[in-house]
Amino acid sequence: MGRRRVLLIGGTGVFGRRLAHHLARTEGLDLIVTSRDADKAQAAARAIRAAPGTTVSGIGLDHRNGLADRLTEIAPWLVIDASGPFQGASYDVPRAALEAGAHVVDLADARDYILGYGPVLDEIARSRGLVALAGASSTPALSTAAVAAITGGWKRIDAIDIAITPGGRSEVGEAVIAAILSYAGRPVPVWREGELQETTGWLDSRVIAMPRLRRQRVAAVETVDVQWLGPRLGVASRIGFHAGLESHIEQWGLMALAWLRRTGLIRSLDGLIPALLAARRLTQATTSNRGGMLVTVTGLDDDGILRQARWSLLAEQGDGPQVPTLAAAAALRALMRGALEAGARPAAGALTLREIEAELAPYAITTHIESKAHGPALLQRALDTATFSALPGPLQAFHGAEGYPVWRGRARVENGKSPVAWLLRRIIGLPEATDDVPVTVSVERTAMEGGAAEIWTRNFGGCRFSSRLDLDLDRGGCLRERFGPVSFRLDVTAGNGELRLPVAAARMLGLPLPRFLLPRSEATESVDTQGRFHFDVKLTLPIFGLLVRYVGWLTPRA
Repeated sequence: MGRRRVLLIGGTGVFGRRLAHHLARTEGLDLIVTSRDADKAQAAARAIRAAPGTTVSGIGLDHRNGLADRLTEIAPWLVIDASGPFQGASYDVPRAALEAGAHVVDLADARDYILGYGPVLDEIARSRGLVALAGASSTPALSTAAVAAITGGWKRIDAIDIAITPGGRSEVGEAVIAAILSYAGRPVPVWREGELQETTGWLDSRVIAMPRLRRQRVAAVETVDVQWLGPRLGVASRIGFHAGLESHIEQWGLMALAWLRRTGLIRSLDGLIPALLAARRLTQATTSNRGGMLVTVTGLDDDGILRQARWSLLAEQGDGPQVPTLAAAAALRALMRGALEAGARPAAGALTLREIEAELAPYAITTHIESKAHGPALLQRALDTATFSALPGPLQAFHGAEGYPVWRGRARVENGKSPVAWLLRRIIGLPEATDDVPVTVSVERTAMEGGAAEIWTRNFGGCRFSSRLDLDLDRGGCLRERFGPVSFRLDVTAGNGELRLPVAAARMLGLPLPRFLLPRSEATESVDTQGRFHFDVKLTLPIFGLLVRYVGWLTPRA
């Protein structure tokens, strides 16, 4: 067979240029690099060292004008679109490629574009026996492949967290900035409480530990992974996709822009692209050329044991921008082997992690997989096995290590009247008084950094507040609950079908609170007359009286 002609659209951009150099290492290709500027494309082609039996050339091509005629003239075997941004893009390029008899692969990361890809193009692709893949990039191809690799055979997936943190000195093009700004401060999908919901792009943030890198703040971004993985894997609780910038100035600056857009003070951010690119050249001085990607999954493994598994990637020596190109290269090799079924679809699930990681060899990029069983439940450790086993069934089901992570029910809420109580409720995010409100409690169990822990998120009709529970090993392994800078030691006791969790001590910013400032907690868990998990939590402040009381019931969402 002669050389296979591969047309690389956007071959002089940040990702396209790197992909061109990578593909040129493959024998038996006729690689054509394109740019709207023919001289630029030809110069890029001349700079590429090709493998034996492979040729590289550059041509001028504007894929937005007269593409069908040019494709008829060029007659490619495969068209790879690395142009971007794909937010708001049409399907003219893949349609023209398919009509010209070519397979087509792109590096799209735009949610709507990827979700609509198959319905629009699948019929034409199948009728011609061609393959069309959207999103052969870090997301969704690589991210979903990592999830599949670390959860093979699992009985239940509770939570998936995906994060990308590029090195601050990584090269970034105009298309990447435009894609980020397209959803900053706007609603983006999130899988929460076992269903599709919304959060705000680049505002919903958290601090995570990136393995072999650093702790850094990441914020919610728009990808297709949430809508793709949630229903297909039946994720019981939560999926989050976050990204973080190494430069604190860039991270907080982008979050500030997102806030300004959400509040309506700024309508469009597009005009800021040149300024942001210029500012990035200044912030690079305080950053590194090391970046990473992390996929963490929690759920019940093939033995029904609660487990947390994660796949991490570390890119060094400035090789981070190569990562988004790896899945496209793996797709080309799969096409050469005839390993992909005809049709148009997202690249999620089309390639295995092994196939994509095989493209890492030339680069300073390494990956690592680790897994850890959660072990006995926190409450079981705080009590003892016999006492825990004597609890009523609904309480064991809620607190057990293999318990379902999302519970729903109804509640009644009472509030104290003092100004101090009102202020504390606002700071913590406690619910307002009501006679009846839907309530959802999500329990996220972790087992990596810092040992076993649980993050409880209570949602009272849209009013959410969270706390972190773990064992205070310095104080005999007692149960500890943290609300931001305040932590409470709970004196857990059980008997007569009830669980009681009074506050025994408290700390603010690590310093012990004197007993006269200690809030009083009357928290009990039991089973109501209908066999449901029943809770009654009353928090009272010294001097100022009632803070909040909420009473209600819960059942597993499943």
